[in-house]
Amino acid sequence: MGQTEVDVVVVGAGLVGASFARALDGAALRLALVEPAPPPAAPAGWESRIYAVSPASAAFLRAVGAWGALDASRVQPVARMEVHGDAPDAAITFSAYEAGVAELAHIVESGRLQRALWEGLAAQPNLALHCPARGAALEIGADAATLALSDGRCLRARLVVGADGAASWVRGAARIDVAVRGYGERGVVANFACERPHRGTAFQFFRPDGVLAYLPLPGERVSMVWSTPDAHAAELVALAPDALCARVAEAGRHALGALDLLTPPAAFPLQLLAAARTTAPRLALVGDAAHVVHPLAGQGVNLGFGDARALADTLAAREPFRDCGDPAVLRRYARSRAEAVAAMRTVTHGLHHLFGAKSAIISAVRNAGLNLTDRAPVLKTLLVRQALG
Repeated sequence: MGQTEVDVVVVGAGLVGASFARALDGAALRLALVEPAPPPAAPAGWESRIYAVSPASAAFLRAVGAWGALDASRVQPVARMEVHGDAPDAAITFSAYEAGVAELAHIVESGRLQRALWEGLAAQPNLALHCPARGAALEIGADAATLALSDGRCLRARLVVGADGAASWVRGAARIDVAVRGYGERGVVANFACERPHRGTAFQFFRPDGVLAYLPLPGERVSMVWSTPDAHAAELVALAPDALCARVAEAGRHALGALDLLTPPAAFPLQLLAAARTTAPRLALVGDAAHVVHPLAGQGVNLGFGDARALADTLAAREPFRDCGDPAVLRRYARSRAEAVAAMRTVTHGLHHLFGAKSAIISAVRNAGLNLTDRAPVLKTLLVRQALG
């Protein structure tokens, strides 16, 4: 087969890759998007994979046309968040109203958001979607990169963007080193109907057996994410539905009353991942291909959207004499994301270790810290605005 010339090849059309491609709609660039499989059809009920999308990310998704394509009845704004320590009286509450914002986040089903992004991709005139397709070989030259696909097609581009997740093929093909640290934990997810209304409140409980979160869904429903050691995760997934409901309700201090299981539990491994660099000659990494953080802050996907927005903005602002893969352009992208990613990695990793420590002294300090912060409205507002992006 022949070789196709484009400006940018994006490998991976998940949430981050698809949003980056959509952000270049209307740009004077020829794009190719490579993806092994299209999004699955919408399930009859609620999806187990849920994301807390920050207001900054929602604004980005609105700008690329995806947010308005979502069914508003399936999106739940978060007006309030309660964080509970491992002592009964240790807690901090964040309020959108007190912080002067409309909401702290929106809870969105992953598959529905991805399908909304794909609707836009299908109509994007400057984009060629190669699906199903996978990368087979990558060669980097001085002026362009050449990506050979598994079906024999060949794409030559000024820039290759790796948006293909934590096990990134692009990152490996470019020989970019990666540091991976397993937490020995899994995130157990499931959806429940709750006896009491959540009123748009998200709950988080730091417990001896991990971090339990309730994320509100529309109606009297919640999505659970329980980050917990591997053995306990296996135990939770193996429980009968009634026993799981009772266990999760008790762990959440019966904040929402009795729970009824809506989707079967599933578990995924938790890890800290950091690519040695996010750019290389003619190449940039975005999203989980570049970094993975602990989910206790719910910011992983928002970091990815931040990457997509920053890279698209950097390409749009480049000088006319520079092409998309110019080293100066890629350095600007890398610098623009370094601080935000490093800060989130430090915060999530630090909190994980702080609340995982078994020392009675450390326990007293961390619980006192929650209560002191709760009584400092200025500090709470600063924390909220930082999380909003």
